Amino acid sequence: MNTRLILALLSALCLPAQAQTVSTVHHPDWAGNASIYEANIRQHSPQGSFREFEKYLPELKKMGIGIIWVMPINPIGEKNRKGPLGSYYAVRDYKAVNPEFGSAEDFRHLVQAAHALGMKVIIDWVANHTAWDHDWVRTHPEYYLKDDKGNFVPPVADWHDVIKLDYRQPGLRHDMIDAMRFWVTDFDIDGFRCDVAEMVPTDFWNEARAALEQIRPVFMLAEGEAPDLQEKAFDMTYAWQLKDVFGDIAQGKKNANDLAAYYVGPEQRFHPNSYRMVQTSNHDLNSWEGTEYERLGDAAESFLVLSTLLPGMPLLYSGQEAGNHKRLEFFERDPIVWKPHPFRDLYTRLFHLKQQNHALWNGTAGGALVRIPSSVDKAVYAFRREQGKDRVVAIFNLSGQPQQVSFAGNLPAGQYHSPFSQGNISLKATEQMTLKPWEYRVFVQ
Repeated sequence: MNTRLILALLSALCLPAQAQTVSTVHHPDWAGNASIYEANIRQHSPQGSFREFEKYLPELKKMGIGIIWVMPINPIGEKNRKGPLGSYYAVRDYKAVNPEFGSAEDFRHLVQAAHALGMKVIIDWVANHTAWDHDWVRTHPEYYLKDDKGNFVPPVADWHDVIKLDYRQPGLRHDMIDAMRFWVTDFDIDGFRCDVAEMVPTDFWNEARAALEQIRPVFMLAEGEAPDLQEKAFDMTYAWQLKDVFGDIAQGKKNANDLAAYYVGPEQRFHPNSYRMVQTSNHDLNSWEGTEYERLGDAAESFLVLSTLLPGMPLLYSGQEAGNHKRLEFFERDPIVWKPHPFRDLYTRLFHLKQQNHALWNGTAGGALVRIPSSVDKAVYAFRREQGKDRVVAIFNLSGQPQQVSFAGNLPAGQYHSPFSQGNISLKATEQMTLKPWEYRVFVQ
C-alpha cells in the first residue's frame, strides 16, 4: 500500500471515539491464540522461491507462529510495470501463480507442509485493482472504472502500474468471489489478507466472506481500520493508529499517557471480539517508512515486546527475527541477510507465552487491558491482563530517561515468573523499582 494513502486513511480516522460496532464474525478456533508471520517470498531467500521458503517452516513452528500470511503469489503485470520485477500488487491473473516464485504445485506443497506442522496459510488478495494487462481488460472492460473520456484510471495517481475495478458491476463481484473460492478449494488455503480493503465496498467483503464460509471456516485480515469491516466480513484489521502512537512515543512526541488514551479512545470503536493486528513493521513500513530501528530507535525492542502483550494478534515480518536493518527493495530482488539475533529468541519466548497463557489470547478469549497507575504515569505504562487463573503484569518505561517508579498498592501482589529468566519472582503491591531507559519487566502467573 502506498505511504501517502496510508497517511490519508490515518488522517481520516483521527476522529473522536465512536459507538462500538457489533460483530457477527465467528473466528476459526485455531486463531484464538495465534501469532502471524508475513512471508515476503521474493526477499526471503536468494532464490526467492516457494520451495526455499518451505525449508524455513520448521523454524516458524519453533518460534510459535500460528498463521503464515504470504504476500501476493499471482503473476505480475508487464504493462506499465514498476522496476524490473514489478509490484506484487499488480495482479495479471487471479487464478495463477507467479513463475518467479515457482509453480502452482510448489505452492500447493508449501501449504500442505505448513498444515502438516499445524500452521495455517492465508494469501494476500488484491481486489481493488488489477494490472493493465489482466485478461479482463480485453474480455470485460466494463469491470473497470473509467474517467469521463472512457479511459481506465489508477486508484491512486502514482499507482500507474494498476487500474481500478468497479464494484457496481455484478459480474465483477461474481468473478472475484469465484477466484477466491478457487484458492480455498483447489489449494486448501485458510483465508486471505485483503489489500487496501477500505477501497473496496464493505458489502462486497460481506458477500465474499459468506460465500467462503459455505466451503469451510476461513480467516480474513483487512488492510484497513474501518470498524464496519469487522461487523460481518473480517476477523482482523490493522491497528494502524497504534503503530503511529508507538512511533511518536519513541521520538519523544508523545508519552505513556497517550498510549493509555488510545485504548480508552479510538480503540473503543471496535467490538471486544474484533481482532486487531499489532505490529512494529510490515512490508509497507519497512520499504517506505523505514525499518523499526529507523522509526523506533533505541525503543525498538521495548515496542516489540509491548506489541506481543497488548490486546491483538502480533505480526512478525520477514527478517525481523534476524534483526534486519535494511529497507527491502520492493520492485527488485533484495534478499534478507539471515544471521543470529536476540530478537529470534525474544519472539519465540513471547509467542509461546501467548499460546499458553489465556490472558494473552485474542479477542474476548483473552483478558481485558487494565492500566496500573504509577508514580510516573507520563513515562511508565504498566498494565495487567487476566483470564481465568492466568495473569500477565507488564511494566514499560516508555521514555529515554531512567525512571524511579512506585505503585502505591496498585500492583497485583503474588508469586510470578518471567518469560525471560528462570525462577520465581515475588511481587509486592507497593513495589518500587528503578527502570533504565526503555526497560520493560514482564511477570506471569
